Amino acid sequence: MKVLMFGWEFPPHISGGLGTACFGMTRGLSTIGDVEIIFVVPKAHGNEYASNLKLISAADVPVKDRQELLEHLSESMEYIEVESELIPYLDPDELRKKAESAGSLNLHKADSEGRLRFSGKYGVDLFSEITNYALTADTIARKHRFDIIHAHDWLTYPAGMAAKQATGKPLVVHVHATDFDRSGGKVNPRVFEIEQKGMEAADKIITVSNLTRNMVLDKYGISPEKVETVYNAVEPVQQKYTLGCPRATEEKIVTFLGRITMQKGPEYFVHAADMVLGKMEKVRFVMAGNGDMMRAMISLAAELGIANRFHFTGFLKGPEVFDLFQRSDVYVMPSVSEPFGISPLEAMQTGVPVIISRQSGVSEILTHVIKVDFWDVEALADAMYGLLNYPALPSMLVKGGKREADALTWDDSARHMYRIYRSLMIA
Repeated sequence: MKVLMFGWEFPPHISGGLGTACFGMTRGLSTIGDVEIIFVVPKAHGNEYASNLKLISAADVPVKDRQELLEHLSESMEYIEVESELIPYLDPDELRKKAESAGSLNLHKADSEGRLRFSGKYGVDLFSEITNYALTADTIARKHRFDIIHAHDWLTYPAGMAAKQATGKPLVVHVHATDFDRSGGKVNPRVFEIEQKGMEAADKIITVSNLTRNMVLDKYGISPEKVETVYNAVEPVQQKYTLGCPRATEEKIVTFLGRITMQKGPEYFVHAADMVLGKMEKVRFVMAGNGDMMRAMISLAAELGIANRFHFTGFLKGPEVFDLFQRSDVYVMPSVSEPFGISPLEAMQTGVPVIISRQSGVSEILTHVIKVDFWDVEALADAMYGLLNYPALPSMLVKGGKREADALTWDDSARHMYRIYRSLMIA
């Protein structure tokens, strides 16, 4: 069985959980004897962790008859010609700075060999790059033999649709998040249109949790028979991450790690931290990540008079993440709407007690964690305080949590996806 996959990022070049999940799933699928994967990204950097698959960079693929292809694709994807300087999670100041430094890719302009240009990032030409990706996908699909098309998240749905239109092969779209999650309900109509058209064109939709499945059913009007949940998992902790890290302080450390955006609930973390600091002094709070609310969270900590107890690290990845976990006494994920959430599993693997919101997909499958409603700041503060001051509680969660996290493997998720692939080939 050959699978043509479209993704937007692949480790080590990632900006969040999407690339991590793509790596885990492809590695898991590679352990199944008869599965071969062709994985396409907008732009490859040459050092991707791709030993288990064939990686194709769309930026290296010549595309002929671009205008004819564009007109052909536009018949079923009206949004394909829309240009927009939309970047998820950036505030106006950050967007302006990126626009000034990045310039424009010039939609559909190619080099002398017919190759379209990609940054491979979430830049000011994002919609243009999505369009170019779909045009390139048509060419790639016609040049390779495969049995299944698998498109990860809304950025690649047009590419998956183009590949299906070119070959007639079954299309699986993988919903890692929806714009309802990212925007708090204030959806961008263009993003919603891409999501809905991708779901409607798909032969099967995979969601990362039942929380996301219900979102797909309720908000996009998709038939329940078409949507199946395949939970995410976590990679085994590599030995190099388990050597231990020296701590610069004897004070307790509580960590938030993720995009600092409305979806992740950072303001609830800061307000809960303020309550904890009202009861105890020897504790510090780390907010790791970046996003459009970072400046606001720095200002909020200052307004509350707790800035001297807060540390903002910026974006972390790989060894940096596990170094932070090994220094942490508590990990908190207070997300407002979290389709799944891999980072709690990584913390649990590392021996950190975890607090998560009930509004997260991963809460459906975990028991050795503390669950609170994202909006209940008092409950969140109480959970933090309890884990920091009563040793028996974190001891119980750490032991059971590591066992739970280690049992959630990408091999199991891959076998589930393999059964879905087979059902589409038989149908």
